[in-house]
Amino acid sequence: MGLFTKLRERVDAFLHDEDLKRKLYVIIFESDTPKGKLFDTCLIGFIIASVVVVILESIQSFSYHYTFALRILEYVFTAFFTFEYLVRIYCSPRPKKYIFSFFGIVDLLATLPVYLSFFFAGTRYLIVIRAFRLIRVFRVFKLFNFLKEGNLLLKSLRISAPKIFVFFFFVLILVTSIGTIMYMIEGNQPGTQFNNIPNSIYWAIVTMTTVGYGDITPVTPAGRFLSAIVMLIGYTIIAVPTGIVSATMVGEQRKRSRYKCPNCHQDGHEELAEYCKYCGSKLENYNSGK
Repeated sequence: MGLFTKLRERVDAFLHDEDLKRKLYVIIFESDTPKGKLFDTCLIGFIIASVVVVILESIQSFSYHYTFALRILEYVFTAFFTFEYLVRIYCSPRPKKYIFSFFGIVDLLATLPVYLSFFFAGTRYLIVIRAFRLIRVFRVFKLFNFLKEGNLLLKSLRISAPKIFVFFFFVLILVTSIGTIMYMIEGNQPGTQFNNIPNSIYWAIVTMTTVGYGDITPVTPAGRFLSAIVMLIGYTIIAVPTGIVSATMVGEQRKRSRYKCPNCHQDGHEELAEYCKYCGSKLENYNSGK
């Protein structure tokens, strides 16, 4: 009984060791220190190696001779990523926030496939999800400018989403109508592949997107004429979503250019920014939105 109590006290002391948590947090979550940068660099190396192992395992001629070694490496990587995930939860000031964050979910998904493979065959190949963790390279090499441009793109996509949805709905109606017309034209031909409306809609989507698999082709003059029309329509509408997003990005960039720093006169600040991201000076009231 005394041994159990002593063990529980040690576990409780470990779980509440704030000094240890602080040290681990600096190493694992920060990249400003040499140890933090070294940890993140090693982590990215492990991620790349684990993805390469999965790819090699999918090559039968290679995996046949090295099955045991590849499987051992896979288990080693999984054990490492599982331990790392648990340590992140342990040292995080707000564990729930990390668990449900983007990186927290990706970190969890990177460890689950191998465990699921004991119950469901084939799921271990899902560990290529670990490649998403390479996004941490932005934090290691301080490529924050790329992240900000990515935020601009995401914001533009969110703003453009209603317009893109309307456009997508219009295209859906269009391919359904064209597919139905093609079914009416080609459906009565002997041995035709346009034997039902879903197949005809599939043909319309493939043709309009200019993919052109060639597995379903019209044989009548009217059907070929309609195919040519659909191809031309595809070239005219395929760039519409890109134009919508591009116009939104230009508008957002112009908004940012209006917010200039009174000290260094640099622009490109966020609408509600209070301090200059170049010199650190406080922005004017009209920049901060006050």
